[in-house]
Amino acid sequence: MTNKLNLNNITKSEEDYLKALFQLLIEDDISKVGNNQLAEYLKVSPASTNSMIKKLKSKQYVISEKYGKLELTEEGKWIAVRLIRKHRLWETFLCNYLNFTWDEVHEVAEQLEHIKSQKLINELDRFMDYPTRDPHGEMIPNADGEYALLPKVTLSSLQEGDVCQLVSVNDGSVNFLRYVSEIGLALSSEIKIIEIREFDKSMKIAFNEAQETVTRKFADNVFVKPIT
Repeated sequence: MTNKLNLNNITKSEEDYLKALFQLLIEDDISKVGNNQLAEYLKVSPASTNSMIKKLKSKQYVISEKYGKLELTEEGKWIAVRLIRKHRLWETFLCNYLNFTWDEVHEVAEQLEHIKSQKLINELDRFMDYPTRDPHGEMIPNADGEYALLPKVTLSSLQEGDVCQLVSVNDGSVNFLRYVSEIGLALSSEIKIIEIREFDKSMKIAFNEAQETVTRKFADNVFVKPIT
């Protein structure tokens, strides 16, 4: 990825839109993302999104294809990955060195990720001995913007009797992360699906010598590695 872009003329809001579009298109592997879907993801009005997309197109960070489908240019991808790298490094630092819990780090990292100093971020990375995963199990891009996207298998995609290991969680909701902690789940926890209720697809799961019934929404936001 290029590192010759002038990032002094990009605003916090523009960075947020590019990061959100990258996460929808690349990390969540959604083939078609339009303005309304992006607005819903960011919890802003469609009018605000339309206005921002025009700005991003004029800066050649976004391409708007037929039927409203949005794509990132290479420059747009580079900015988004750079922002994700900073966010996840700050989350790791807050969790590992400043006694923040995994449900507390997201909102603080949202503020810190917009710091412009590349030297600060590279030194932060070096100080922590180049971590590859953040507190929620997500991959951290390296200084060149490279990182592997791990296949995401949701807990909800498994069947009764399956056993799996928790590898990452959706970090977008503080209440969700707090609930995951409260019931005693953590990264690497081994989970067995005891029962799936036909009515609402809620699950009874066993882990760490405990059992819990969780909703379909919960199971959609927990990513696991099946154990054979």
